[in-house]
Amino acid sequence: MTAFFQVEVVYALPHIQILEKLDVSAGCTVEQAIKYSGILDQFPEIDLTKNKLGIFGKFAQPETQLSPCDRVEIYRSLIIDPKEARRLRAKKSSCTENRR
Repeated sequence: MTAFFQVEVVYALPHIQILEKLDVSAGCTVEQAIKYSGILDQFPEIDLTKNKLGIFGKFAQPETQLSPCDRVEIYRSLIIDPKEARRLRAKKSSCTENRR
């Protein structure tokens, strides 16, 4: 008898967040769960060879096997490097302080 358990697959854009709950069988991988969820049909821009994937915030490979209650996350590319974003915020902050 095959054991089934529930997992979640999530993907977020700035204007929408998708969370799909699904039942999968033992041995299901990250990639299989994403395909079963239907998210790839909704968001054709997702490329599993390019987008990073994770389970509860920790990077995972597509072939990683899932455990009960895992949350599979599909990450988007960063628009700007975090260091550059901090530098720009600091520059903007120092400019407003100089006006006082």
